[in-house]
Amino acid sequence: MTTLQEVFAKAKADNRAALIGYLPAGFPTKEGAVQAAAAMVEAGCDVIEIGLPYSDPLMDGPTIQDAVHLALSNGTRIADVMRTVEGVAATGAATLVMTYWNPIDRYGADRFARDLANAGGVGTITPDLTPEEAEPWRQASAEAGIDTVFLVAPSSTEPRIKAVVDCCTGFVYAASLMGITGARDSVNAAAEGLVARTRAQTDLPVCVGLGIGNGRQAAEVARYADGVIVGSAFIRRLLDAPSEAEGLTAVRELAAELAEGVRRS
Repeated sequence: MTTLQEVFAKAKADNRAALIGYLPAGFPTKEGAVQAAAAMVEAGCDVIEIGLPYSDPLMDGPTIQDAVHLALSNGTRIADVMRTVEGVAATGAATLVMTYWNPIDRYGADRFARDLANAGGVGTITPDLTPEEAEPWRQASAEAGIDTVFLVAPSSTEPRIKAVVDCCTGFVYAASLMGITGARDSVNAAAEGLVARTRAQTDLPVCVGLGIGNGRQAAEVARYADGVIVGSAFIRRLLDAPSEAEGLTAVRELAAELAEGVRRS
């Protein structure tokens, strides 16, 4: 199992940012999700976030919502998420689960953390879990030996950033903008300032997500961040592909472009 600490240490030694890709479990199919993630890893992704499909997303844009709807229509459940994690972790990439809090709460925090660790997962990203309510999950994660990642945003005050980073262990997720996920023509200029403000509060790696969809944008963000997070752009390649085979080729090509981008910062 590759840890997040190993990923960021290697990226730093290579004088580059880490590349983090996101896909929901069960999309485009249960097995197809593992195949797509493996293609992303082969082409240069260091970390894979596996999304836990959820019916009431808060920060997911239309592209991710479409993928999650298909995953839920495919009957994807938490057991399938764990199997997906196991398959992706077998590629050697550090594998996280990105999930809203309610599915963990319903499943049981201790059980979820334990099952994720047993599947080879190294941690979670919980976008709607606040520092004030995070202690039970932090304890369960620590006991299972997995990392916890929380989000800061451009609107976060310095005290709020401090509260968030104190809950993080693997890295800090810096949302580049106030809004929902989705690739955009340009990355919000506020992202660089947010990374600087976050670094003033922690020694953990700071990774930027939301709005990144091509190699040029990846290179731009890699100039100032420790990691570049891409989700919607990968999903769009799969949604637009005429077949699963062509979808795998498309995500492999995008991952290669992004991997080159994080190396030319």
